[in-house]
Amino acid sequence: MALKRGLSSVGVHRNRSSESRFPIVILVLFSVLAPLVFFVGRGLYISDQNNVQSGYTKQNVDWRERLALQSIKNLFTKEVIDVVTTSTADLGPLSLDSFRKGNLSASWEVVETSVEDDATSQPNLKAAELKQEMSKDGKLLDDDRSPDAPAKTLRRQLRDNRRAKRAAELVHQDDEATLKLENAAIERSRAVDSAVLGRYNIWRREIENENSDSTVRLMRDQIIMAQVYIGIAKMKNKLGLQQELKIRVKESQRAVGESTVDADLPHSAPEKIKAMGKVLSIAREQLYDCKLVTGKLRAMLQISDEQVRSLKKQSTFLSQLAAKTIPNAIHCLSMRLTIEYYLLPLEKRKFPRSENLENPNLYHYALFSDNVLAASVVVNSTIMNAKDPLKHVFHLVTDKLNFGAMNMWFLLNPPGKATINVENVDEFKWLNSSYCPVLRQLETSAMKEYYFKADNPTKSASSNLKYRNPKYLSMLNHLRFYLPQVYPKLDKILFLDDDIVVQNDLTGLWSVDLHGKVNGAVETCGESFHRFDKYLNFSNPHISRNFDPNACGWAYGMNMFDLKEWKKRDITGIYHKWQNMNEDRALWKLGTLPPGLITFYGLTHPLEKSWHVLGLGYNPSVDKKEIEHAAVIHYNGNMKPWLELAMTKYRSYWTKYIKYDHPYLRSCNLSE
Repeated sequence: MALKRGLSSVGVHRNRSSESRFPIVILVLFSVLAPLVFFVGRGLYISDQNNVQSGYTKQNVDWRERLALQSIKNLFTKEVIDVVTTSTADLGPLSLDSFRKGNLSASWEVVETSVEDDATSQPNLKAAELKQEMSKDGKLLDDDRSPDAPAKTLRRQLRDNRRAKRAAELVHQDDEATLKLENAAIERSRAVDSAVLGRYNIWRREIENENSDSTVRLMRDQIIMAQVYIGIAKMKNKLGLQQELKIRVKESQRAVGESTVDADLPHSAPEKIKAMGKVLSIAREQLYDCKLVTGKLRAMLQISDEQVRSLKKQSTFLSQLAAKTIPNAIHCLSMRLTIEYYLLPLEKRKFPRSENLENPNLYHYALFSDNVLAASVVVNSTIMNAKDPLKHVFHLVTDKLNFGAMNMWFLLNPPGKATINVENVDEFKWLNSSYCPVLRQLETSAMKEYYFKADNPTKSASSNLKYRNPKYLSMLNHLRFYLPQVYPKLDKILFLDDDIVVQNDLTGLWSVDLHGKVNGAVETCGESFHRFDKYLNFSNPHISRNFDPNACGWAYGMNMFDLKEWKKRDITGIYHKWQNMNEDRALWKLGTLPPGLITFYGLTHPLEKSWHVLGLGYNPSVDKKEIEHAAVIHYNGNMKPWLELAMTKYRSYWTKYIKYDHPYLRSCNLSE
């Protein structure tokens, strides 16, 4: 400015001294000095501006930072602002443009705020002005730059904090949802508890059940409640309501019938339910009394329990009867064979190879049965699976009634190269009541009353029906205790029941070392099942003093007996001793396994379980692999394979050894 004033005074002086040169001076001034003045003035102005700007920046930087932070707070979250103020080492100079364009790390979450009213729009205007001012400098001032590692650590901590906060929010939401469900359940339960007694809605809830028998159960429950109210209506002389309830009960009973699932119900079932529901609702309004209803239900429960007990007892008796009765077809077969046998001449009634019957070097089997078909399966299955049938000898004993049929069957169907012989137990003259205690006991009046007067309440109430088995009257069942007397020339013999099937060669049993024991058998007890205390009365001092209640039981059905050791230890004499002591059945119930456990106590060698698998006559869950790998399978129990009540899944193991195309089987209608 001083320079401009000097130039002006010089120009005035020159005008006064030489007015003639005025045009030339003007021309020189504009052509030469004007550009110089322009550039000098411009330089002074720029220098002045820089000085002013520098002073302004140094004096007002704190105010600008506060203004920037105030504006940024309206745009970003506190977490973003903390990261911005901590470090810009990774991203370089930061600006508002970089934030608004989204040029941030993926771990930074920018929350954009929308302008909803005038109050929120004002901070955004300030932010816009700040952006213009900051764009002049091109970058934010950040003199305090942190190293890379601390910045990354801080960002990682911020991310972890955000995740923890989010997880806490989700858990809180889950807790709130659970609390809502619990409150809703409580409200529903309160609604049920506070139900109006006049409304019949408790049974109706059963309709919502998705089970296939929910409607059937609903109708049966309605019938029960109706029967309760019938009794109460009679007590309170509500004869009209009583009659209406009886009508509805009959209708519902006819509709339900023998149905077990909803699909079996008639189409009229929903109408019957509605009609019964209306009547029950009226009955509740007029007759409901908690004590009366409870008493009636308790009385009905007691009556039903007595009926179940009676039916269960009857079912047990009938199942035992069905299990121990020979089917008509097998009885027909026995009669036809008996007739044919006695029509044969005497010379044709003999079996070949009778010289093998007393040869101790062969494999001998003892089979006691009165069932022709069952005995044929035992023999056929054994021979078909034997490696050398010529060395196998079968000793079959039956009673007088089936002696002819048993002989005729094996004369018509000889067991290949094996030897067989059939004997009649009634021809064993040495087996009499003076020698055999069980025969003497069977002839007593007490035993006859036990068997033939089972309707006596004192007897039927205290005795288990399964022990009232006619087989215990037959000496075929007790003959197993007299093997050395029946076969005095033999050293070893394998005893087989007639309800078994042989699936493998059994010759290996004769080479099993019994270690001085008399009986080789498969044990049957588990942790607490089939031990001695299951069969014997340990409250009797004779039993408790001599036997261990936890001793393991074993199975009759496939037993290897060492007859030499039997004779040395007088096993038959031990059996006689204990049988005499049990005349009043105080030591064990009837049967052959309990006296067998006592007689061979400490004298039984356990065989491998694969030799003998049991349970096919009562256990539906026997492992199929065990059955297929077993040498002998045993249908012990009531469900024998020749009965209609046999378990179908096991029956094929037995039927495959029967030729159903045999003329005698066809004539008696025996089929699979």
